[in-house]
Order: sequence, then C-alpha cells, then structure tokens
Amino acid sequence: MAAVAARKFEFEILATAAGGARRGRVHTSRGSYETPVFMPVGTRGTIKAALVGQVAEIGFEVILGNTYHLMLRPGAGVVASFGSLHGFTGWKRHMLTDSGGFQVMSLGAEYSEQGARFRSIYDGSVHTVTPEEAVALQELIGADIQMVLDVCTMLPASRDKVERALELTHQWAKRARAAKSRQDQAQFGIVQGGGELDLRAESAKFISDLDFEGHAIGGLAVGESRDEMLAAIDSSVEYLPDAKVRYLMGVGDPVGMLEAIARGVDMFDCVAPSRIARHGQAMTFGGKLHMKNLRYQRDDRPIEEGCPCPACAGYPRGLVRHLLNVGEPTAGTLLTLHNLTFMHRLIERARAGIVDGSLGALVAEVRGAWDVRPD
Repeated sequence: MAAVAARKFEFEILATAAGGARRGRVHTSRGSYETPVFMPVGTRGTIKAALVGQVAEIGFEVILGNTYHLMLRPGAGVVASFGSLHGFTGWKRHMLTDSGGFQVMSLGAEYSEQGARFRSIYDGSVHTVTPEEAVALQELIGADIQMVLDVCTMLPASRDKVERALELTHQWAKRARAAKSRQDQAQFGIVQGGGELDLRAESAKFISDLDFEGHAIGGLAVGESRDEMLAAIDSSVEYLPDAKVRYLMGVGDPVGMLEAIARGVDMFDCVAPSRIARHGQAMTFGGKLHMKNLRYQRDDRPIEEGCPCPACAGYPRGLVRHLLNVGEPTAGTLLTLHNLTFMHRLIERARAGIVDGSLGALVAEVRGAWDVRPD
C-alpha cells in the first residue's frame, strides 16, 4: 500500500478585527485546531492534578509537553517505545513540545556555539544539548509541533547579554531548520531580543526568512512589566508574516493574553492555571479568588456562577476552602479543572469577540477585574 503524504501545516484566517486580532484554524497532519488557542502545560506528560480525559472534556485541542523533563525522565527512547508522546500519555489531540530552552536558562545553563550545557534537576548529572539534538529528541518523541532550541534571557538584562543570546538563537535556528527531517511534524522558530525593541524586530525578520511552519515570540514573562512585554510583542508581530501562526510562549495572565490576542497573537501556554490552583487560587471573570480565606468558610455559592466545571457543579466555596485547609489533594484537582475551564471560556469569548467586534470590551472587562488588588 502506498504511503499517504502528510498534510501540509497551514494557517487559515477565518476573521480579523481592528488592531490585528485573528480568528483562525491551523491544519496539521493530525487534523486541525482553532485559534486563538490556550495550551495547558503537561510538563512531564500530564497536566498536574488532572487527567487527560478531563482536559479533553473541557474542550482543549492542544497541550504542551517539555522535552527537557521528558529526555531526563523517563527518557525520549522510553516515550518513543509507546509509539509517540500521544501513545505514552493517552492524549489523542494535538501536542506541542518545547525544546527546554526556558528550563535550562532557569537552571543556570552554560551556552556556547555548540549548544546548552546544564545539570539535571533530578540527579545533578551534566548534559549538553545541541540544536540538532533538540530536533532529534522531539522527532523521536513525536509531537505534532516542535520548538527550536533558543537562548532565553531573564529580564532586565544588559544589551550585550541580549545581543549574545540573540546571536546564538539565530545560529541555532538555522541549524535546527536544516536538521529537521520529519514531514509530519511542524517546526516553529523563536523570536528573541529581550526588551530591546530593535533587536526584537531584527530577530522577527531573521526567523521569518528561515520559513518555519510557525513563529513563536519567546523570552517574555521573565521579569519585565506588562507594558514592556506588549511593546516587545508589537515590535515582533510587525515583522512576522500574517499567513503564519504566532505563538507567545509562557504567557497565561488573562489580561496579557487578551492584549496579545488583540495584537495578532494566536497561541499561548502557561503553567499558571494548574500551579496557582494547587496554592488555592481560583481564576474567575471577576478576578482571582484566594479560596483559603476565612470569608469563604460558610459560603455556599460555587466558585463562579455559570461555570460548567466539576468544582462549580457540585462543590460550594466553603467545601473547597475546607479541603484546601486540611490538605486534601482533591482541592487541587477541583481548582485545576476550574482554572482550566476559565481559560477555555476566556479563549472562547475572545474568539467570538474577534468575529462580532466585542474583543475590545472583553479586554476592558477582564483588565478591570484583574488589575485590582485580589481578595
């Protein structure tokens, strides 16, 4: 039987709004998914405190896995023995794998033209990953979209440091593009440049010229203010082609995400919804709620009226608070499912707002609720 050719990775724009926002659809070898899209982060093969079936029931179409963690434990070969990361995790929809650039940066990696040298967080062993090895690992793991290896810089940073990181990021991007061999897997390049707006523009032009299937804006949400982040996004988006999907890495703050959508960004990921859930924080359209507060002790309302998540369907605030305060793991699961549901509802409202012209009102509503002191 003749092999079936992999479908070309394509981005279809379905609607636009003033300012550059796009409602779209990404077509892949696996199928398609809608944009804007938020991707829950399953760093080690699962979203913490949630089952993949529950995440799918909420409506998510793409989740993220991390090559850094998976290469160390259980190992890319172990994952590949299950056929792919999909087979290993049980997730049947789209998956994206990050190269681990942010993780090695946060662990004090040493960078050279060869690659990134770092210590394992698990046993202290020393590893070096080259751009080519990052490609090979992700091709072995088999996600639908892979990210190139880049150099991320915590902000604020000196211009000299940002320029050196940008030089390596660009060298590595060329090498990663040349190393890619799987035709059924898309590869995204990453724009860097820290808070230097001219370097952001330079990087966007360079990465665009390498003809990746999609483009990511990296190196943000690492210490800069929201205004600085938005300026960096503007400087990047201006030079990224409209015909390709744009991904803002590591940003899941509701206001920042909506502001980026309004500027023409299509994809997002962040660990925040599940991470803050485990610390007792609930995300709502009225702002962030700290569910351990005494004020919720006798509160019989759901976390958020109108929310369809399991927590809001059957667990009053008072019970959620009790479960948190006695250390019951169920509380983390309930709040994780709630926060993920909130993020999906937020994205759905953003998609609708692009089509019907209400995106600006949504941005103002969420900014008004979230840019205040939490309860």
